[in-house]
Amino acid sequence: MNELPLHGITVVDLTRVLAGPFCTQTLGDMGARIIKVEQPGVGDDARAIGPFLGDASAYFMSVNRNKESIALDLKAEGDRAVFERLLERADVLVENYRPGTMEKLGYGWEQLQARYPRLVMVSISGFGQTGPYRSQPAYDMVVQAMSGMMSVTGHPDAGPCRVGVSIGDLGAGLYAVVGTQSALLRRARTGKGERVDVSMLDCQVALLENAVARYGATGSVPGPIGSRHPSMTPFDVYAAEDGYLVIAVGNDGLFKRLCELLGLPGLVDDDRFRTNASRCAHEAALKRMLEDKLRGHSRAHWLKLLQDNGIPTGEYHSVSEVVEHPQIQARGMLAEVLTPSGESLGVAGNPLMAGGGKQVVRRQPPALDGDRMRILEELGLAHAPGEGD
Repeated sequence: MNELPLHGITVVDLTRVLAGPFCTQTLGDMGARIIKVEQPGVGDDARAIGPFLGDASAYFMSVNRNKESIALDLKAEGDRAVFERLLERADVLVENYRPGTMEKLGYGWEQLQARYPRLVMVSISGFGQTGPYRSQPAYDMVVQAMSGMMSVTGHPDAGPCRVGVSIGDLGAGLYAVVGTQSALLRRARTGKGERVDVSMLDCQVALLENAVARYGATGSVPGPIGSRHPSMTPFDVYAAEDGYLVIAVGNDGLFKRLCELLGLPGLVDDDRFRTNASRCAHEAALKRMLEDKLRGHSRAHWLKLLQDNGIPTGEYHSVSEVVEHPQIQARGMLAEVLTPSGESLGVAGNPLMAGGGKQVVRRQPPALDGDRMRILEELGLAHAPGEGD
C-alpha cells in the first residue's frame, strides 16, 4: 500500500539538459526506475553548467535525483548491445535528440516498435517530429520567443522579456510526463506501446490559453501589461508602506468587501469602478487610489486584515523568503540532495508528492557511469559485450 504510483515501471532515459531530465525526474519521484544513459566521458551536458557545489553542477543535481547512470556510446557495437538489453526490460524510452537522430542510430520508432512492441517512446524536441521546423534546434529562449510567450511578458514599452524560469523546457517536461502516463494507461488496455511526440513550441502555445482566447474573441493582439490580470481588476501587485503584496479580486462582491475594509466605500458607487469591465477600463486610476490607502500601513497590517476577511491576498516573496516560508516547509516542497562527495544542496521538491508522507529523494543524483557494474550484473553481463575477453 506504500508503493508509489509508478513503482514497477522502468524508464530508459536518453535525455540531457532540462526538458527531458525534468520529465524523467518527475517520473522517478513518482516511483519509476530511471536508468540514465549518458555519453561516455562527458555525460549529460548539464554536468558542465553552473553554478557548482565543489565539482558538482547544481543545475544537474536539481533535475536528476532518483536516477541511475550508465555511460554508453550508441555508435559502438558493444554498448549498443547493452542498450538493447536495457530496452528489452524497459517500459518507457525518453529521448530529446533532434528529430531524425534516433533513426540514424537505428532506434527510430518503427524499428523499436517492431522489436519491442510494448515499449512507450517519448520524444521531446523543439518543434516536434513533423512540420517544416522539425529539424531545427531549439532552447527555452527560442520557443519562448517564437510562441508569443515573451510578447505577453513584462511591462509595456520595456522590450521583449522572457519568463523568469525556463518555462519552455519545464512546460514540455510536464506535458511529457502526462503523455507518458497516458500511453502507459493505454498500453494496459491494448498491450501495445506508442510514440509520444512532445514539441516545446506546441507546449508554449498551449500555455497561452488566455491570450489566444482573447485574440480569438476580440481580434486585438495581447501585449505585456506587467503583473496585472488582463480581464479582472483589482488583480495586481500593490505597494504598502514597507513592501509589496498581491490583491486578487475576482468579482463585484469581493470588490465591495475590499473597499469596506480599506475604508473606501465610495469607490463601489463610482461609475468607473461599478463593474469588473469598468474597473478594467480604469485600472490605472483604481490602482493609484488603492495604493494611496495601502501606503498608510505596513504590509503585515494589510495582509492580516484582508486574509482574516476572505480577500485573496499574499505577500510578495524573494526566493530566499520562499524557502523559509512555513507553508512551503509544511508541504514538503523543499528537498535535499547530496553531491558524490557528500555536500548538501537544497532543491525544489515535487508538488505531486507534497503532503503525502512520501520521501521525495530516494536516490541521490548519480555520478557519471556510477551504476555501470550493478546494471551490467543485473543484465547478466560480467562486462559489456565487446569489453575484455
